[in-house]
Amino acid sequence: MSVRVRIAPSPTGDPHVGTAYIALFNMIFAHHHGGKFILRIEDTDRTRSRPGYEENIYKALSWCGIHWDEGPDVGGAYGPYRQSERFDIYRKYAFDLVEKGKAYKCFCTTQELEEMRELSAKQGGRQGYDRRCRNLSEAEIQQRESANVPYVIRLKMPLTGECVYEDAIKGRITFPWADVDDQVLLKSDGFPTYHLANVVDDRLMEITHVIRGDEWMSSTPKHVYLYEAFGWKAPCFMHMPLLLGKDGKKLSKRKNPTSIFYYRDSGYLPEALLNFLTLMGYSMTGDREVYSLEEVTKEFDQKRIGVSGAVFDVQKLEWLNQQYLIKTVPEDQLWDRLKGWSFNDDFMRTLMPLCHARIKTFADFMELCDFFFINNLKYSNELFLNKGATSEQCALMIQAMIWHMDERENWTGTGLNQASREVAEVFDVNYKKVLIPLLFGSMMGKLQGPPLFDSATILGKDRVRVRLMRTMEFLGGISNKKAAQLKKAWDHKSCKTLMDE
Repeated sequence: MSVRVRIAPSPTGDPHVGTAYIALFNMIFAHHHGGKFILRIEDTDRTRSRPGYEENIYKALSWCGIHWDEGPDVGGAYGPYRQSERFDIYRKYAFDLVEKGKAYKCFCTTQELEEMRELSAKQGGRQGYDRRCRNLSEAEIQQRESANVPYVIRLKMPLTGECVYEDAIKGRITFPWADVDDQVLLKSDGFPTYHLANVVDDRLMEITHVIRGDEWMSSTPKHVYLYEAFGWKAPCFMHMPLLLGKDGKKLSKRKNPTSIFYYRDSGYLPEALLNFLTLMGYSMTGDREVYSLEEVTKEFDQKRIGVSGAVFDVQKLEWLNQQYLIKTVPEDQLWDRLKGWSFNDDFMRTLMPLCHARIKTFADFMELCDFFFINNLKYSNELFLNKGATSEQCALMIQAMIWHMDERENWTGTGLNQASREVAEVFDVNYKKVLIPLLFGSMMGKLQGPPLFDSATILGKDRVRVRLMRTMEFLGGISNKKAAQLKKAWDHKSCKTLMDE
């Protein structure tokens, strides 16, 4: 049997280090066994998918040194590799299941589904779909269809017994069927859900091993049953340990730098990042921590994959990156690598308009523009708390700015300008007295510098986001209770009371 594995990211946001982590182990597994590694784009989310996000997936994974044998950009015998180009396939297979009696048409409205959830919550029962359309008669179905009532197609899950399967990493897994909802397979607009598209594509692309993160384990029973319903043999499932933040929870962009581009723009070596990601899920023989991709591919043994999650320790990454700098970048090549990073002509030319009228001598340039080249700015209370606002109030305003820019998908200097002005209005604070010093401190680690918003544009989304998050962390963060209060107040655009507390 020829090994075929895949990574199937959704183009709905910034390329996440978790995507690189799972892609890396798929590539290692495939190449160790002489098989194929496929990149498939799961772009069925019409509201969030963007062509630019898809292009960023290619750029980010390629920068890491992760390369695929088949995919939308390179072709292959099992295409198309973009789910939005495969809708007719999914529709056919969904109706095949209806014909077999393994799925059914559900005509429930959004209001009815909400009422079900509310009732279940009050009764303390299972809060899934109550299956009221599962046993409709043919006459009832025809009546609703004749009236053009919209419907979805749901999978008819078993009501008793257990799902039992072997995970190649976790071992034997059992899951009660009673805890699995009748999952929607085809939405009322004809778009497939993740579950249907995932299983159909894996089958038609002859995927032999599904290597993915632990967070998908709750979905695996649905997939196991889908294979059974179609009469297909399921692939081997391998669930990798999660990447965790310092708080022990799943690595989240709300608290951690997760974009691959952040690490690229901050001066990390892609070889070091790949080495670090393998350490998150795998242990080499001899307790080695520094090794090449070729070494781990050659020596790979799935029995050495971890079971529990691993903390994404940036300090460990920095140490590892230093080892790579020392061992793989000779002194006579170091300046060339630095130039390739940020000391190149193209990048420097973007800074010249910002500093041209602000330096008295050439020696002033680095003092003025040092923050463009520094990851860890030196924050102090004097930067943020000398204008009357408390540390918590400053943190609340920063969080609101992040929400504003996320909502509008605008992380340019213009977006930061708009966000900060709206925050000043909603929180009823003096813009120049409070927000401008707060932003200068966050972006530059000082209260004066080149034009703020032009600088933010050059820094880019990933570094701007991380600097705002680190400022919040320096200020003491926001409790879950306070964050909930802020979200409610922000949604109603009335946050002044939070400043009065």
